[in-house]
Amino acid sequence: MTNHAEFNEDDFGVIAWREEGMWRASRLVNTRDLGSIMDQVKAQTSDGGSVALIAIDEEFFLIVRGGGRSMQMMLSDVTYAVEYEIAADVIDALDLPFPEDEDEPQPGGDVDLLSDFGINAMELEVMSDDLDMYPEEQITSLAHRLGFGEQFDQLYDRN
Repeated sequence: MTNHAEFNEDDFGVIAWREEGMWRASRLVNTRDLGSIMDQVKAQTSDGGSVALIAIDEEFFLIVRGGGRSMQMMLSDVTYAVEYEIAADVIDALDLPFPEDEDEPQPGGDVDLLSDFGINAMELEVMSDDLDMYPEEQITSLAHRLGFGEQFDQLYDRN
C-alpha cells in the first residue's frame, strides 16, 4: 500500500451542517485522517447532523454523514483502498471485504446515505461511475443538490 502524505493540495473536503434552519459549512482540516474527519462530523450535531464531502487527489470521493450516535460513510470507488490509506480505513470501518487488484471499480458503503435529501443510491452509483467528472466536480454537484452550494463554492475558491 502506498502511503500518501496526510495533506495534499489536490484534496478538498468540506463539512456542512444545519443550524437554525440554515446550512453552515467549513473546510475540513485533514482530508486523509478518518478519525479526524469522524470527530469533526460528530462535533456538528445540530438540526440533524452533518455531512462531509471529500475529494481525494483527482481519483475518488468520500461522503461521511453523522447524526446522533450513527455514522454513515460512502466511498465512490472501493478499489482505491489498495493505493490510499484513507480509502482502506473506510473499508475497514465499514467492515467491507478488502478489494483485490483485479476487482472492478465500484462504490461501497452506505450509498443511500443522502436519500432523505433526495439523492438516492442509484444517483450516487451513477455519479461514482462517471469517468468524465473529477471528484471535486462530483462533490461540488452534491453540495449544490444538498443546498449548501454557495457556501461550498466560497470555501472551494482556489483562485
